[in-house]
Amino acid sequence: MQLPATRQKSQYGRVFGLCFLLAAALFLPHCIADAVWGGGYFHYAGDFNDQQINFYQYANAFVKQGGTFSWATDLGSGFVNSYSFYLLGSPFFWLSLFVPSRFMPWMLVPLLCLKMALAGGGGYLWARRWVRDEDGAVLAGCLYAFSGFTVYNIFFNHFLDVVALFPYMLASLDDAVLDGKRGPFPFWVALNLVNNYFFFAGQAVFLLLYFFCMLAARAYKVGPRSFAALAGETALGCLMGCVLLIPAGLSLLQNPRTIDPYNGYGYLVYGNSQQYGAILYSAFLMPDAPYFKDLFQEGILKHTSMTAYLPLVGITGGLAFCRGRQKHPFTYILKLCILCAFVPVLNSAFYALNSSYYARWYYMPVLVLCGATGYVFSRPHLAEHQFPRAWRLVALVTLSAAAFALVPNTDEEGNFTLGVVDLQPRFWGIFGVSMLGVVLLWVLWRWFRTRRDWPQVLLAAVLAFSFVYGSVHLSLCKYAQWTTDENLVAETWDSVQEIEETLPDDAFYRIDAYDAHNNLGLWFNKSCLQFFNSTVAPSIMEFYPEVGVKRDVNSKPEASNYALRGLLSVRYTLVPKDSDADWLAEDLTGWSLYGETDAYYLYANENWVPMGFTCDYYVTQEQLDTVPEDERAQILLRALLLDDTQIAALDGLLDPLPEEELTRRDEESYAADCADRRAAAVQAFTPTNTGFTAVTNYDREELVFFSVPYDDGFTATVNGTPAAIEKVDHGLMAVRVPAGQATIEFAYHTPGLALSAGISLTALAVYGVYLLLLYYNRKRKSHAESC
Repeated sequence: MQLPATRQKSQYGRVFGLCFLLAAALFLPHCIADAVWGGGYFHYAGDFNDQQINFYQYANAFVKQGGTFSWATDLGSGFVNSYSFYLLGSPFFWLSLFVPSRFMPWMLVPLLCLKMALAGGGGYLWARRWVRDEDGAVLAGCLYAFSGFTVYNIFFNHFLDVVALFPYMLASLDDAVLDGKRGPFPFWVALNLVNNYFFFAGQAVFLLLYFFCMLAARAYKVGPRSFAALAGETALGCLMGCVLLIPAGLSLLQNPRTIDPYNGYGYLVYGNSQQYGAILYSAFLMPDAPYFKDLFQEGILKHTSMTAYLPLVGITGGLAFCRGRQKHPFTYILKLCILCAFVPVLNSAFYALNSSYYARWYYMPVLVLCGATGYVFSRPHLAEHQFPRAWRLVALVTLSAAAFALVPNTDEEGNFTLGVVDLQPRFWGIFGVSMLGVVLLWVLWRWFRTRRDWPQVLLAAVLAFSFVYGSVHLSLCKYAQWTTDENLVAETWDSVQEIEETLPDDAFYRIDAYDAHNNLGLWFNKSCLQFFNSTVAPSIMEFYPEVGVKRDVNSKPEASNYALRGLLSVRYTLVPKDSDADWLAEDLTGWSLYGETDAYYLYANENWVPMGFTCDYYVTQEQLDTVPEDERAQILLRALLLDDTQIAALDGLLDPLPEEELTRRDEESYAADCADRRAAAVQAFTPTNTGFTAVTNYDREELVFFSVPYDDGFTATVNGTPAAIEKVDHGLMAVRVPAGQATIEFAYHTPGLALSAGISLTALAVYGVYLLLLYYNRKRKSHAESC
């Protein structure tokens, strides 16, 4: 069964062009709607609006100006570790650097079109070896480019980088094993690894599964020498691509979100039975918006990327293939992937055994499913025998979904309702489009399968249906949040210059936002308390829960936690004008109207404390535990939290906090504490792209506190002499300074980056030598044959 690469003329350019044009057509109506009614550039929903647009713009500007530490990322975080998961290793991001940062929001749609075109082209390149028919391979590539997984993950944007690049790595693996083609595989391994280390972990697992299934089906025949060469190329590719892996790994090991293993039954069964139904129907129904639940209401369903849907054909071709080619490696792969999907520990194997449920690895079996579908429809004899039965099963299961909208039910108040779906109109829209695909496929099969232009008819139908269902999905996702995001452009891109002109530039300070869009700090280049990013400095994840703030994927301190604003040097709060009544209803003391822009009212914090100050007291963890979490910030304005080792080492520098101070937590005491801290502030504080500097002039030796997240990458000097950095307050920093004039310098170097960069550069040099050896070897063999 060992198949050499096909020698037919490549249709890559055709597939690339078709996918690019269809993607452009898919986005165009929504771009026009945004240009006319939405304020300017294309915006979508959720993560796309709150992360991807501002991440691309901010990172574009940051990379061009250079630096290691990002002050606009939450309370401040290392730039590399904060953005390597999202975009820093992506070739699409580096391509976007040719565009000025100010215009990046307009570049995301062209980049999405490029990603979908590359995904289609890569799917075609991989499939043509196995399908052995150009029309079938073209169909497979187009199905992959517009699969439910691809369309669903427009919401996350950077997931499509992975979808686009993965088929090329898989194709190069086939080339290396089946054709003995050396050289390209390490490149694609490196590119996929540097593109996204998180997804690469799943890719590595899938490649092993793929490799052993190929061996089991005898599609791969690998001797010791070939295996050694393949292992060497794999290792070389990993070493070349590890430039962001080591720094990210060092950071993630301290991130509580990444250390969450299963326990007991959790390894074997999902906690809710509806999870199994959701997994099953994800292959039969077009995907809903990522932030909705329709068919099933319980289980982990939102934002999971759980969809294996293919436009028009669904899994009909996959079922027909598995029945007709039971010993084919694709059959083994698909069956094993189904098993992995239904067993929690196997599903989590694609995410380093983390118990948080995701289905973000489905794009890999979806690619195989596309190849199997192209194979079936390019073989009339196989299709004639297997397609009808497979279609009937798909039609039956798809039709059965209607039962969820029709079963008798009662609401929370005991009233009779029909169905268990979240919203009947939305469900029937999804169901109707899915059933339309099932019916259309049968009509096309019934009337066109014997015609000579059947491959062209089927391809045209798949592309047309991709446009239809893709438009429905984009509309469900985008316009359901239209009122939420109708002021997005006005409150972000349009407000940059106004905010810059309105806010003073006389000192460092943080801002806050009330009932506003996420990540305003990235737009206005200010540290903002409201921030949405999963990979910020791990000490932020440690600090916030101690002061009553839940920190998972984002930071959202409640406005009622007023003392936190003083502790973290918040000077202004931005309130969208349509939220001003709610802000005033909070009845927060110590805030006064400072100014306004077209989009915002700006309120000034009368209790603002500049960055960098000293305290007279320290508090122990035992003392702090007696205070409610959401009131601890006021105690930390009065005393630094130290552990026993620090208390012993700093003996005499700070006094223990008297017990009566733990109960003095009213607003008047807070204002007095802020005044005391302002009086004890540093003379000057200057943030830099690599850390910060500060100048002090105290009468005696002091421990100076900075509300900057602690990170192993920081080093400090005081008057040019290395100084120890104290981790205080569960994740913030302090440093000891002498009496008199002193200059403090904190410099940030990304931990592990120098090591990983050295490894990658060395591996690249080795790769260059390896390519030269391959070139001269091929040249020598060619010369020998010609003689």
